[in-house]
Amino acid sequence: QEQLVESGGGLVQPGGSLRLSCAASENIFNFDAMAWYRQALGKKRELVALISRRGSTTYPDSVKGRFTISRDNAKNTMYLQMNSLKPEDTAVYICNAVKNGYGVYWGQGTQVTVSS
Repeated sequence: QEQLVESGGGLVQPGGSLRLSCAASENIFNFDAMAWYRQALGKKRELVALISRRGSTTYPDSVKGRFTISRDNAKNTMYLQMNSLKPEDTAVYICNAVKNGYGVYWGQGTQVTVSS
């Protein structure tokens, strides 16, 4: 059974940076796409970054220029580098992976809090 485990969350001041990690239990090149979502209290889950098997990336305007998604196939790990963090970035960040014809997988989430 596929497992995704996030780490790297924590408390950071506005303008600071964090790097989140998502470790997979299998080779991540098996996934057609991987992504980071976030869900703030009282808000709907939203996509914040996506990377395809080919390596192309997608970001919404809310994080474009501040967040960078990447992966290390040798380590079976995906990353989200978050810079210039704002209080509105506070949320649970959740790892996602898609294997076409097999399923969609979700991690448990890691809390990111941006506050002074």
